Amino acid sequence: MKKFLKMLMDKSGASAAEYALILAIIGAAVAVAAVTLGGAIGNAMDKASNCINGADSTCVAGGGGSGSASS
Repeated sequence: MKKFLKMLMDKSGASAAEYALILAIIGAAVAVAAVTLGGAIGNAMDKASNCINGADSTCVAGGGGSGSASS
């Protein structure tokens, strides 16, 4: 029983476990963001492709970008 209590009071191994937990949480967040943003980016690319090909009549010319193509 004393060994078990001594092991519970030992703080040296706690930092490695905490780092592993933090990395697991960050990894899960990155995976969720990749899946979510992947779908959104795919939809935006499809819409842009449809506008370029003329397949979408809801496209607006001169979308108000910050740059200017004319000199």
